This record gives sequence, structure tokens and C-alpha cells, in this order.
Amino acid sequence: MTATGCGADGGDTAAGSGRGSAAARPADRVEPLATTPVPRLPVTVDSADGGRTTVTSTDRIVPLTGSLSEIVFTLGLGKHVVARDITATFEQAAQLPVVTRAHDVSAESVLSLRPTLVIADTTTGPAEAVDQIRDAGVPLLVVKPAKSLADVGPRIDTVAAALGVKAAGTALKERTERRIAAVRKDIPAHGKDGSPRVAFLYLRGSASVYLLGGAESGASSLLEAAGAVDAGKASGLRKDFTAITSEALAKAAPDAILVMTKGLESVGGPEGLVKIPGVAETPAGMDRRIVSVDDGVLLNYGPRTDEVLRSVVDQLYPDGM
Repeated sequence: MTATGCGADGGDTAAGSGRGSAAARPADRVEPLATTPVPRLPVTVDSADGGRTTVTSTDRIVPLTGSLSEIVFTLGLGKHVVARDITATFEQAAQLPVVTRAHDVSAESVLSLRPTLVIADTTTGPAEAVDQIRDAGVPLLVVKPAKSLADVGPRIDTVAAALGVKAAGTALKERTERRIAAVRKDIPAHGKDGSPRVAFLYLRGSASVYLLGGAESGASSLLEAAGAVDAGKASGLRKDFTAITSEALAKAAPDAILVMTKGLESVGGPEGLVKIPGVAETPAGMDRRIVSVDDGVLLNYGPRTDEVLRSVVDQLYPDGM
């Protein structure tokens, strides 16, 4: 299972504070570049699945993940997007038809919209649907998923190149990196032993899914950028997720817990969270120290990552401690 981009309703800041209390959330919107770029086409670009894709038109774009939609809209080409993945939850995309169910793409729904370019990533599935879109003659670009802050710039560059707007991609990459750097400057200094240990929990109470993130969960880079230690990774979890157990949580010993907003709601909020076996006995559970960020943006690693990082920092260090 991967938690990257999971969620049904998202935003650009968190629903909770460092102690689990409610906080106001600004509108869930992306911020396009000031100048709308004009695509220079045709272009031929490398696809992450080993092929090459030639793009001759960006009139009708279908991005198949929320994070890819975010990049296309922020580059200024949102008016050309004709459909969205269920994880594209920001305001500007809200009225577009949805062409996925859970994380499965409907090839028929995509093709009915007569796209001139479909953008997917290597986690998009099922494979048969992706093949069906490609076999119909639609230019389809596959990009690598973003798993860390280091992926933000290259991912923006890749999408911008495919859209024929390389200069806009450079401008967006520089803006995003500048904003991330500004947030990092404000993070309180901690010695190695003073860095808070934060466990990323992936929760879906309605499906009885309770997972503890490890080194490959996608959250490590974000937590480390916030001056924290990924407690799951530090406890020896090398893969993406493992089932939550009292023993695993005791070994992770988190000072704080990072969750997606909808995941937290699905277990009944902070009080429901501490009822999960083992949570109440951790330092985080005892202090109700919960960091909550909206599902639709937490692990996108894209143009709004500075907002995500700011939210995590503000909740993790509410008093600048």
C-alpha cells in the first residue's frame, strides 16, 4: 500500500494543532504563476515506463493523480484540464469530472473526454486501463512518483517539459524551492537528541486500516525537513508501512503523531486515535500531540509543499520550542 496522494478531501494546511485542537484552514486552492505560458509544441519527452511520448496538443489534458493536477494548474494550464483524479481536491479542480474510483482509472471515462494528453505516474493503475488509453492513440506520459523534497524540482521540470512550457517550469521550481527554504529557516534549532520523534500513521477507520509508516512511507523527507526524526524509520522499519501494534509503537516511541485529516476523522478524532492499541502509552498519546495535514496535499511533494512544511512546523513547535 502507498499513502502518497491518498484522500478524498484535501487542503493546503492542517485541521489540527500540535495538541490536536481545531485551527482555521484557508481555502484549498493552488496559486498559478502570474503569467500564463504559451506551450511550444510539438515536444518529445522520455516516459518513466521506458518509452518516449510526443505531445502535439495540450488542449485537453487529463492528469491522473492529484499531485500532477496541482502542477498543471500551478503552471497556469488549468483551463486545459478536462478531468481529475479523485485525489485532486483543490478548489480550481473541484467541478471537473472524476475519472478514477479509489485509485483505479477508468479508461472508458478518460477516452470519452477526447484527451490530447494523459499524464500518469508509475503507481497509476490498473495496468490494463493505462494500456487501453495508450492503445487508443492518446499521448500518455508516465512520470516517477514523488517521495521526497528532492523530487519536487525534477517532477515540476518533467511535467513542464511535456506541456511545452519549460521556462514556466523553471520559474515554478525556483519559486517552490525558495518558499521551502524560507520555511526551513524558521525551524527551531535542536540538537540531535532534542529533535522530536514523529510517527506517521495511515488510518482508515471505516476499513479497519491502521498502519505505521516506515522508511518508504513518503513522510520521512518531510519530517526530517521539519527538524524531526521519523520514528518509524528510526525504529528499524525499512519498508513503507506495517500494521500498528503496541510493540511497534513502543519501539518507535513517538513524541508526536502525524496523520492525514480524513484519517484522523475516520477514527473519531484525537480521542479515537488514542484508543488504538499502543497509542495512549506513547509520549505523543499521553500529550495528545497530533499533527494533522489534509490528505489531498500531505505527500504531494509539489508546488504547495512549502505550505505543508509550514503547517507541520507550526503544529510541531506551537511555542517555537
